[in-house]
This record gives sequence, C-alpha cells and structure tokens, in this order.
Amino acid sequence: MSEAAEKILDIRNLDISFKTNAGVVHAIRGVNFDLCRGETVAIVGESGSGKSVTVKSVMGLLDANATVNSGEILYTYQAPNGEGKTVDLLKLSKKELRQHINGQRIAMVFQDPMTSLDPTMTIGKQIMEGMFLHLNMSKEEARKRAIELLDMVGIPDAEKRFKNYPHQLSGGMRQRVVIAIALSAQPDILICDEPTTALDVTIQARILEMIMDIQKKMKLSVIYITHDLGVVAKVADYVNVMYAGKIVEVGNVDEIFYDPKHPYTWGLLSSMPDLDTNDPRLYSIPGSPPNLLHEPEGDAFAARNRYAMAIDEKAEPPLFQVSPTHFAATWLLHPDAPKVEMPPELKARIERARKEAETVQ
Repeated sequence: MSEAAEKILDIRNLDISFKTNAGVVHAIRGVNFDLCRGETVAIVGESGSGKSVTVKSVMGLLDANATVNSGEILYTYQAPNGEGKTVDLLKLSKKELRQHINGQRIAMVFQDPMTSLDPTMTIGKQIMEGMFLHLNMSKEEARKRAIELLDMVGIPDAEKRFKNYPHQLSGGMRQRVVIAIALSAQPDILICDEPTTALDVTIQARILEMIMDIQKKMKLSVIYITHDLGVVAKVADYVNVMYAGKIVEVGNVDEIFYDPKHPYTWGLLSSMPDLDTNDPRLYSIPGSPPNLLHEPEGDAFAARNRYAMAIDEKAEPPLFQVSPTHFAATWLLHPDAPKVEMPPELKARIERARKEAETVQ
C-alpha cells in the first residue's frame, strides 16, 4: 500500500476456527491485510480458501460455531467531532456492530440478491430502512434519497420502480437494488462478495462499471471477494491471493498479473480461459485444497506444487519481499532455492496480455 494513503482498515494476525461434528476446522490461519481510503482490494482464491470468512469477521457475521482465536480488525473513521477514531471491530458486541458499524460505516453486497431482499416489502421501503435507522431522516427525505440511489445504480424510471417488489425485477436489477441498499447510509467501506456470480457476462460488466463509478463519486473503499481473475483485473488496485486460510501472495494488480511469484498464483492465472492459446485443454491446478480439520505441516500447497522441495514438507514459508508492495510465501524465493521460472505457457500468455494492455492505452 502507498505510505501516503490513509489506512481505513487493518487486519492483523486474524486466526479463526470452527467447531464441527468432525472436529475443529482451522479456517483462517493468521491473515494480515490492509485497505486504504478510496482503494480497491481484491481477495482471490479457490472455494474454501477463507475469503468470505475473512470479510464476514469484519462485519461480525461469523456463524455461532466460530471462534476468533487471535487477531485485530482495526477500523479508522471520522467521529462526529471531526477527529479520527480507531476501533477494534473484534472487541465490539454484536449490538454495537449493528448500531454503529454495519450498514452505516461498512456495508456488504452478497452473491445472491434474493437472499438479501425481503420478498414482502417494496424495494423503496427496503432502501429507506437504513436511512431511518442510521441517518434519522424523515420519510420524505428518505424517499427522495432512495429514488436518487435507484437512479445512481442505473435503474430506469426510478420513481415507478420504487414501488416494485423484488420478484418484479430481473436478476441484474435486483443486484442493483442490493447495491443501492448497501449505499443508503453512506458507508466508508463496501464489501462485495462475488457480486456478479449469478449474472450473465454483459450484466456483470455493467454492474462492475457502475460500482467503480459510484466508488469515485462517493470516495468509497472497496473489498472484492471473487474467484474470477477477469473481474480482479478490471477493478482492483491491490490483490491478496488466499490459499488454505492464509494470504500466500499480495501485490498491486500489475505485480500479480504480470509478475506473479507463487506457484498457486501461476496455477490460478493459467486456469483462466484464453482465446489466443494453442493448447486445446483448459489448465487446472492438480489435486484439491487441504482438509483444514487436519492442518498440514509445512507449506499447505506442497502436495499440489510441482516445484515443491523437501523443505516445503517440513516448514511453512514466510512472506518473502519482492518489491515494496509485492510479497509471496514460497520457498522458491529463498536465496538458496534453485532458480525456477513460471511455466512458459503462462509467460507467453502474460506477454500477450501486456501487449494488449499497451494497445488499449
């Protein structure tokens, strides 16, 4: 992150486990990342890597069987008197989070809009709820603001749609309504958990452009949770790559896409469909993620890593620094490790992507 930028969220050494019938699952194993004002940070990785659990801990939305073993989630905001104030969100009660943080300061957009919307209430009423609760607006002020928000998120004929129920809208429209609800109390941070997964590609692109446009207007800080690296390339300033409850590579978007260092990141990038490839097969990372009921010794990615060394089976790699903003947790970056280059197919793909980006500019 830029040192000059104002840090708004700082997650330190977050460690979370879940009690299940089969035993204790150590789902988050020492996560660190930060978010600065106005920036977009993406968290990417396969299903089960811990992306959603990490952001749900920020919102206080962990399941009842979750235990936060250690860590801090430091949120810095401007108090009503104008002074900067920092609180550890993990130390707030659920009631305090609901009253002072959720919706008002940090809002979240989930994957499926139908699980976020009440089918028995008009969309206008659902947008106004947050304004009544957090901003103490009158009914007329809230109604006016709700129509403005519907217009802002690109819903045509907003005044008429204000009276519609969720079932009367398309999937793309419903997702826009969910975003309008998230923005209704003017939060500092917007968390988007796979916000375009259920939508077709054309609508996906429009939703992403809309979020970026609103981010600039409202000076929002945004966290994207996704497994779609195409989305990340469009929206992110910084990228955190997660695997087995840990961040294994972090860097700005150019470093992760053009100069990745971790074999897992190589695998994720190689598995993206590419129209220009000569290979008729779509690459996939061999094997499957480890079962965190039985925490792996050494590097959790070792069993799936064709470049693994003996040390990977015994010791967990630290985050090695590549540049001031780029770090990767792989023993391949140790000074004594053999020199290993990324797969030639990926190198060729990155070179094509770089040339394409230069042409667009």
